[in-house]
Amino acid sequence: MIEHSKPVSRYTAAARINHWITAVSLILLALSGLALFHPSLYFLTYLFGGGQMTRIIHPWIGVVLAVSFLGLFLRFFTLNFWNRDDTVWMKNLGSVINNKEEGLPELGKYNAGQKLVFWGQSVLILLLLGSGVVLWDTYFASYTTIDQKRWSAVVHALCAIGAILIWIVHVYAAIWVKGTMSAMTRGSVSGGWAWKHHRKWFRQEVGKS
Repeated sequence: MIEHSKPVSRYTAAARINHWITAVSLILLALSGLALFHPSLYFLTYLFGGGQMTRIIHPWIGVVLAVSFLGLFLRFFTLNFWNRDDTVWMKNLGSVINNKEEGLPELGKYNAGQKLVFWGQSVLILLLLGSGVVLWDTYFASYTTIDQKRWSAVVHALCAIGAILIWIVHVYAAIWVKGTMSAMTRGSVSGGWAWKHHRKWFRQEVGKS
């Protein structure tokens, strides 16, 4: 018999630490990047010790983000492959938003929305890293041309906006679906939450135990 009241382990301590390093790095990158993006946001540089320090710190935070996200990618990419159930889930997104998931396919560890966030951030962070290296004149100025820097600045800005928007959606969804936040704070979710939102994964976890 499946017990819905007992907590179900969803993330290990290592996975949670990896996630929060990535999250904090992304927030710091967004703040420092916005500070450098437009004069009206220059006041944000005071969070990092001034304009010069912000320029020095920003790319290094980017390195931390890239390494940390690579850890998340290697942990979870096999769980984020798209399948037919995800297509059905997306076609019935209105029902999901209105908390009417009855009749939809049972889901594994991640739903289609979470998978889109994962792959979207994977692509954007890769582009941010590549364009950021081109713009990092301290170490790579002699390897790139002015035109490459100009194009990289545009790509970097657009990808940063995309990554910030996806992050906002990710946070909003975690708050909207009650019980989700405990997965990344305590590492577990309730059996009822797992049964309702990720039933296939829940069955697998029960089978293991």
